[in-house]
Amino acid sequence: MSVVYLNGEYLPAGEARISVNDRGFLFGDGVYEVTPAYRGRIFRWERHLDRMRRGLAAIGIDFDAAALVEVNRGLLARNDLERVPVAYVYVQVTRGIAPRTHAFPNPPVPPSVYGFAGRYDRPAREVWERGFKAVTVPDQRWALAEVKAVALLPNCLAQQAAVEAGASDAIFVRDGIALEGSHNNLFAVFGGVVATAPRSNYILHGVTRDLVIELAGELGLPVEERAIPLRELYRADEVFFTGTTTEVRPSVEVDGRMIGDGRVGPVARGLYDAFLEATGS
Repeated sequence: MSVVYLNGEYLPAGEARISVNDRGFLFGDGVYEVTPAYRGRIFRWERHLDRMRRGLAAIGIDFDAAALVEVNRGLLARNDLERVPVAYVYVQVTRGIAPRTHAFPNPPVPPSVYGFAGRYDRPAREVWERGFKAVTVPDQRWALAEVKAVALLPNCLAQQAAVEAGASDAIFVRDGIALEGSHNNLFAVFGGVVATAPRSNYILHGVTRDLVIELAGELGLPVEERAIPLRELYRADEVFFTGTTTEVRPSVEVDGRMIGDGRVGPVARGLYDAFLEATGS
């Protein structure tokens, strides 16, 4: 049985108990972070920590997220994940336990902190080389998508639409603009130029997204952070997604339309190889 972390304790997952009055359960009132570890090495922790701090500040939860690095290490160790090629740690912080009312508890109550860890099994290279499929869905999320909030119902509905269509990814479209995936960031390639949506409140500021932009620069690939209309996305030479549990994933079909020549392209392949080298995995 896996070991989880809950409010200062490590315990078997089956023994963990969260109050029905926790505001994360009642309102989705909290934020979370997912951090990768490559053979036990927590990757880009400071970037993940900064994002969680921004999320906590955005919704007004007073919590010192710096302590979570030890939670990450503890979960990796207690679940025998320090030597696996790729693992991840999920940690969420909610506003805590209080009687159900929309306004924040006054005085504030202690936040609830929960975490668990697991192994990420990336697809075999031959599967990756065949590419994946994506579908588009209307973006019905709230207008603070840069906050990594635990309230993810629109994301769940989008991903379920992808599953029912036999696709791996769902792309949120708002006002005709392709923004990002249901749980990852979106990139497209046009004539050798890599394009991705600019940082705004409508996309998650992905840590892997930023890494891939850096890697593109090292490979001499020009990057444009700009709006990508859906009609233009259909005509892209390549489409791919990035994320902690996506890494670099190429799509060869969007909404049943073939992307480029229907094969994984050289840009996604080069960036994936550079990503594997950068992570030592």
